[in-house]
Amino acid sequence: MGAVSGIVAAVAGLAFAQLAAAAVRPESAPVTAVGGAAVDLTPVAVREWAIRLFGPSDKLVLTLGIVVVLAAVAALAGLLSVRHLPAGIAVAGGFGLLGAAAALSRPEAGWRDALPSLLGGLIAAGVLYLLVTAATRPRPAGTGSGGGAWSMDRRGFGRLVTGVLAASVAAGFAGRRLGAHGSAGATASRARFVLPRPTVPAPPVPVGADLRVPGLGPFLTPDRDFYRVDTALVVPRVDADTWRLRIHGEGVTRPLTLDLRQLLSRPLVEHDITLTCVSNEVGGPYAGNARWLGVRLADLLREAGVRPPSRGGPADQLVSRSVDGMTIGTPVEAVMDGREALLAVGMNGEPLPFAHGFPVRMVVPGLYGYVSACKWLTELRLTTFGAYDAYWVRRSWAQQAPVKTQSRIDTPRPYADLAPGRVAVAGVAWAQHRGIEAVEVRVDGGPWRQARLGAADGVDTWRQWVWPWEATPGRHTLEVRATDGTGAVQTGVRAGTVPDGATGWHSVEVQVKALG
Repeated sequence: MGAVSGIVAAVAGLAFAQLAAAAVRPESAPVTAVGGAAVDLTPVAVREWAIRLFGPSDKLVLTLGIVVVLAAVAALAGLLSVRHLPAGIAVAGGFGLLGAAAALSRPEAGWRDALPSLLGGLIAAGVLYLLVTAATRPRPAGTGSGGGAWSMDRRGFGRLVTGVLAASVAAGFAGRRLGAHGSAGATASRARFVLPRPTVPAPPVPVGADLRVPGLGPFLTPDRDFYRVDTALVVPRVDADTWRLRIHGEGVTRPLTLDLRQLLSRPLVEHDITLTCVSNEVGGPYAGNARWLGVRLADLLREAGVRPPSRGGPADQLVSRSVDGMTIGTPVEAVMDGREALLAVGMNGEPLPFAHGFPVRMVVPGLYGYVSACKWLTELRLTTFGAYDAYWVRRSWAQQAPVKTQSRIDTPRPYADLAPGRVAVAGVAWAQHRGIEAVEVRVDGGPWRQARLGAADGVDTWRQWVWPWEATPGRHTLEVRATDGTGAVQTGVRAGTVPDGATGWHSVEVQVKALG
């Protein structure tokens, strides 16, 4: 009964905190705030391990882990309360203070963000006091047999617990509904949003760019399959009608504040760009190719009076800020050197999905996402790399990170059992803003063989490739390497993702069955 009291108290505290968070902002909910703080404090090596192991489910695993730990501590607090009620109450209240501290540590947090956790801690402490004192209150003489501290019968205790849980479920449900109502404006604004026609449309994807090899994904990655790596435990849902973008900082002679309508009044460019996450291991899945629609970032910066360093501008870093406080630092020179760096509003012919940054995000070909691809964009500030370290730079990643040449075998899959004879070995290779000139494959360390490349869709996208292999019985190792548009051959030296991207050749082991 003591353990149950602690867990029920925690459920009540979380439920009412969720209700309070609906009135503040979703990021102030205790589990979300603690999870965000945990992400910030997690060592880089541990975070990279979690991304490799759990992939896009890493945030769900973190949330479940927080809930499990909270349940265990709550049960211990309940047991402690039976023996020493003030100590148990202090543990329950302490978790409220911990949640409040985590909420206040989040970017963009204000004093109101602490309120849900503080309320949750008070309610948890109050419910724990109620349940434990009710269960241990001395029983009047003649009301039953037996002894011991526990005086309330299990049926009565069960009714009290049921009442508390019912109230908690009602509060949690109300919090979810209010939260959904709060984001209803954002959902409606996206539903109403119609992408304008591009001023500079992208040409059709070249015939032959998509090789249509079984086991090889499409040339353009569908939105639902596009990778997502970020720190947001709750996907921000931004109302397009109230969205604003501020451009200011060093070298800005004409600061700008734009709403979405004003942004869309500028010329819109459509361009195919492959994005890659720096957490992508050799052969990893965190790369995707899409058709983006947006405003040229360089044009917008020039409108604000910005000059790149090569033309005497004082700022060499463009710090983009998300609505959730994430900061990303991008070289000013890169976004103004003529490449199609965009403030994107569309993805594959549709408004950006919420998970990919609606209403506006940055896309810069040739740079890893952590130094270029700010989602849910709300601010652009011009500064220097010497004066400011963005979020990931403060966590051991490099300040500048051009995408490294990579190639990947998508089919056959690792450890596949194959029939002898002709096998299509196929995959993708990328070197954004340099392009892919050649792809080679070898078997068991033998000579490199030229693969057939799909048609090129510019230098900013990946290229598909295929090589016909006459497979013979036995266990074999397939390797791939690419050559970029400058003639540089992909290095075979293996290096991890930290600090600026992985290197090495992707390899796949397969088993070819014996004849007969």
